[in-house]
Amino acid sequence: MGSCYWDPRVFDHEECPQVPRSYPPEFRRKVLDLVKAGRPVRQVAADLQMPSQTIYVWLRQDRIDSGLEPGLTSNDHAELVAARRRIAQLETELAVTRRAVELVKRAVPPKDASKPSR
Repeated sequence: MGSCYWDPRVFDHEECPQVPRSYPPEFRRKVLDLVKAGRPVRQVAADLQMPSQTIYVWLRQDRIDSGLEPGLTSNDHAELVAARRRIAQLETELAVTRRAVELVKRAVPPKDASKPSR
């Protein structure tokens, strides 16, 4: 099959079990420090057995976070993810509340309807 990095859709954990799904922030920082110290990205990637594209993505995000390049910072991205998660939670709660109100309306007749008409 060749390299297990080129196409994530055909990634085989059996073929490349040493590849983590995500890298810890400390590891990312150390990799960026190596590159900033002058080591070529391809060499660092080869030494660490990781895709060089991953390092390029991290470098770009680091430039964005440092304000050197326009884009969504890591902190803003984390806040956006948290906000979307909270919105989804609130929408679910609202749907449950609306459904509960609907069920109560069906089960409990209105007060005016319980009085006999004259």
